[in-house]
Amino acid sequence: MKRLLITIAVTILAIPLGLQAQEGGVQADGWQGRLDRDGDINGVLHFRTMGEGLHASTAGRGAGIFWRETDTHSGNYSISATFTQTEPSSHPNAYGLFFGGADLSGTDQRYSYFVIRENGQYLLKKRMGSETPDVIAWTPHDAIETLDADGRSTNTLTVEVGASQVRFLVNDMEVSSQPRSSFDTDGLAGLRVNHQLDVHIADAKLGM
Repeated sequence: MKRLLITIAVTILAIPLGLQAQEGGVQADGWQGRLDRDGDINGVLHFRTMGEGLHASTAGRGAGIFWRETDTHSGNYSISATFTQTEPSSHPNAYGLFFGGADLSGTDQRYSYFVIRENGQYLLKKRMGSETPDVIAWTPHDAIETLDADGRSTNTLTVEVGASQVRFLVNDMEVSSQPRSSFDTDGLAGLRVNHQLDVHIADAKLGM
């Protein structure tokens, strides 16, 4: 019996943190979440407060968005957050910011998003219901910190919405500037984390 318990304990410790903490759903007060695909959100992701920040652990088809109804914008504004990927994913998976969100719980959901992944690439994209056209396809940029020897990386993402242009920055360096007309910009702002990731989010500045 003792050998069996030791074996079970070692097995649990060998499972990545993101998979250990996959249950629980959205537990951060005031936040809502939605999966990209149908499924039980409580069984495939865990989004909670941790210290002074937030923490997202996803597994399986756990790609989704997280938002607060108070974080809505129009006109010119800026949003940002610092993301620490705590361990490698099974393959490069994305995380970052979304903005211009509307009908986020409905069938006609829309938003624009700016995400990066562990291999040093970024993506600019829109969601319009079930359609997700690229604005800028996956593109490498030296501003993005890739995983270090311990399998960790930290990057601060910023979206600056101006009168005619939208600037996208990583670690205070502009990686792209695009016409505002290319995006939905008025609406809710929030966070996006794809599947099989364990990500800590600090200094989230998503409100007015």
